[in-house]
Amino acid sequence: MDRAPILVHRISPSGGRRVVIRVRGVDTVLGVAYNDTDLIEFLRRIDIDDPDELVLGDSEVIAWQGGQPHVYAVGVGGA
Repeated sequence: MDRAPILVHRISPSGGRRVVIRVRGVDTVLGVAYNDTDLIEFLRRIDIDDPDELVLGDSEVIAWQGGQPHVYAVGVGGA
């Protein structure tokens, strides 16, 4: 699933996860998400259709790297 166009990187030591979109082989950093609401907002800003469903529906378009999906801080939710 690492080839998904939206990559949510592993949790940083200070918390949060870098979010990257890959279009035509070029990665663009959208920002650092500290929760699902941040991730949804990043996707809304780039005109992704129905970002809530994409994030909360556990779409295969999103690759969660390192740790559990929807967890944004070390020691929270088993990450």
